[in-house]
Amino acid sequence: MSITKVLIFIACITVTLAVGGIAGVATATSINNWYVYLQKPWFNPPNYLFGPVWTILYLLMGISFFMILTTLSTAKKRTSAVAVFGIQLALNFAWSFIFFKYHQLGWALVEIIAMWISIFTMIIVFSRINKIAAIMQIPYISWVSFATLLNLAIWRLN
Repeated sequence: MSITKVLIFIACITVTLAVGGIAGVATATSINNWYVYLQKPWFNPPNYLFGPVWTILYLLMGISFFMILTTLSTAKKRTSAVAVFGIQLALNFAWSFIFFKYHQLGWALVEIIAMWISIFTMIIVFSRINKIAAIMQIPYISWVSFATLLNLAIWRLN
């Protein structure tokens, strides 16, 4: 692998992990001071599970994005892929603030549905460039599907 590709790989991983890390740090106090007191459904996973799951998902996002950036494709396809990746990542980042920092459970539900749609769109766009990169997003959309149900249940219970 060329030095350019190594640097692109490092940048892709760093950006996705940084997005998750910044959101996590910015909202961490709400987890212990607010989230623990909410009524939650029976299927709410333990808090310690979220960090490792999201870390794996951000790594998969970064690797997948690297694959998109380094696969030969038309500029139009690549531009669309970069745009939809950026949109879903921005929505991912915003959800943590809407839910944990601002405690807006209903708006967080609306936002996570928009995030799910953007992830689904990303998978379709990625599949036109690199099928493996698209498949690597299936755990992400699966987890966000679960998180959407969890958000809905918490909103209804509170």
